[in-house]
Amino acid sequence: MTALDDLPPLRDVIRRYDLAAKKSLGQNFLLDLNLTARIARAAAPLANTTVVEIGPGPGGLTRALLALGAKRVIAVERDARAVAALADIAAHYPGRLTIVEGDALAFDPRPHLTAGPVRIVANLPYNIATPLLTGWLATEPWPPWFDRMVLMFQREVAERLVATPGSKAYGRLSILTQWRTHPDILFDVSPKAFVPPPKVVSSVVSFVPRPAPLACDRRTLERVTEAAFGQRRKMLRQSLKTLGADPAGLLEQAWIAPTARAEEIAVEGFVRLANAFAARTAA
Repeated sequence: MTALDDLPPLRDVIRRYDLAAKKSLGQNFLLDLNLTARIARAAAPLANTTVVEIGPGPGGLTRALLALGAKRVIAVERDARAVAALADIAAHYPGRLTIVEGDALAFDPRPHLTAGPVRIVANLPYNIATPLLTGWLATEPWPPWFDRMVLMFQREVAERLVATPGSKAYGRLSILTQWRTHPDILFDVSPKAFVPPPKVVSSVVSFVPRPAPLACDRRTLERVTEAAFGQRRKMLRQSLKTLGADPAGLLEQAWIAPTARAEEIAVEGFVRLANAFAARTAA
């Protein structure tokens, strides 16, 4: 294992602060500093950049981000045991690590930000990974306050994020993600890299925000995709009835065949459908 700094090994940190991973917090710690450095490099360049990290645990990725040049890391952690361990890192990198103890789902980093680019980089707790992502994708106004995200998910979730029309993994999350960002799976991480090892392979995914997504109201797009995929095996002329509008007219206006199914329609098609629905309800 390559040393990034002269701080203690992560296993020693875990023993010192009694940081046994808690399933209730979705904790699976990365102890390989070579791997945490690889994740940090995937977010490069880090010079002059503020990084928001969620669930740092004993701080392996935090250390890599700071060692590789991040101007500042804002680490959001709800486990008080880990907060104490992170304080040692803050002392080693004076003025560069801000520790926020609290629930990441309720945390808005914007009041903490200063000038310069911002990136979100994290080994996300599995139990809140998708809600966190959808919250960031729902940021208003757009483009968002971050210029990139590099996040770790279960491989199954990562495949949904990048799925294309016609595949079983393609769904609402695929559409919202690809409407507003360019997602890309960078590499996989074996369960053996974690303590404790999860039962699934993980993937590191990069998201680059689209500066100008196709014009559409986000809430309307979410409502339309929810209706369409709520009965994904049915044709759209049937599944869209839950919207309370005439599906045939909406589909015709969006240039979509009434016999099509949700999983066959690209992001552009759903944007047209959402815009048609918005126009119909506003009339």
